[in-house]
Parts: sequence; structure tokens; C-alpha cells
Amino acid sequence: MDNFAEQLVKKKATGSEKIKNTVILIAGIAITLVTGAYSLFAIGRGISTFIMIMVAAAAGFATFFFHRSTKVEYEYTFTNGELDIDKIINQTKRKEMLTVQVSKFTSFGRYNDNSPEETSDMTVIMATDNIAEHEYYADFPHEDYGSTRLVFAPNEKVISNIVNFLHPSIKNKVRTELQSSYISDISDNI
Repeated sequence: MDNFAEQLVKKKATGSEKIKNTVILIAGIAITLVTGAYSLFAIGRGISTFIMIMVAAAAGFATFFFHRSTKVEYEYTFTNGELDIDKIINQTKRKEMLTVQVSKFTSFGRYNDNSPEETSDMTVIMATDNIAEHEYYADFPHEDYGSTRLVFAPNEKVISNIVNFLHPSIKNKVRTELQSSYISDISDNI
């Protein structure tokens, strides 16, 4: 029987990302409108009109595509001990981010202030929705990235599949941590 779990996580923009995206969007629209208006008033002046029309069109297209690229989702696919993470942009473009065997995890748990520190030589891969309460981390060696930390937001089904395939030396530790955090979550809600 195959062990399979799949999850789609929509990335939420942080406050600074929202401000940056808004400024870029407003600037792009302003450049498009100003250059477009200038080209209308400069009709019959030769090459400058054509150049301004091209600048207006380029600014409009760039603004449109930038706005579409801010809509990001991550897809986690777990199959028989292998975790695949893909980045999906605007529900149209898919990019494979990472494939890893869960048995290679050297550490796994909730991502918070008590998590082990990231080292300077560690590659950190963020594939999360930016909601800190349910983020997890996994440390592992990767043939392309070297020492790697994955920060992601798996649901209970993905977590339980991951735990089942962890190396026995860390499986019990992780189960104990997850149980204690589950008990504290329950007591917080009572």
C-alpha cells in the first residue's frame, strides 16, 4: 500500500511584501499612463512617439506580469518516504523546488524560537504560508544544496506520513515533541 499525502499551501504576503508590491504596482501604472499620455500628445513628432508607445506598452506588460507573479502557492507531495515541493505561480507556472527522502532528515520539528540555529553554510528553503503558528522545519543533507533547512507548513496528514518514515533515531524524539505540543494546544483551547 502506498503512503501518499498531498497539500496545497497558499503563501500570504507579509506586511513589507504588501507595501513593496503596492508601490511597484502604483509606479508601473503611473509610468504606463504618463508615457501613454505623452505618446498621444506627441503624435506626428516622429521616432519619439513610437519609442514612448513602446515604453508605455512595456511598462504595462511588466506591471501586469509582476502583479501575477505575486500569487504564490506551494504543493507538498509525499509518496512512500519521498517529499516533493513545487512552487506554483499564479496557478499557471510550476517550478520544482526540492525532492528529498524523509529518511535523510537529521532534525524535524516545529519552527520556533526553540528550533536549532541555522548555520552560515546552510541553505534555507522557505515553502510556507508565512503563518508562524504552524510552521515546521526539516534539516537534511542535499546533493545540490549541501546542508539544507526546509521551512514549510504541512498539515496533520503530511506530518504523520513524514514521522512514519523518519530515521528511528529521531522518530521517537519527534513523536514526543509533537505529543507535548498537541497537549499544550489542547490546554490552550480549554
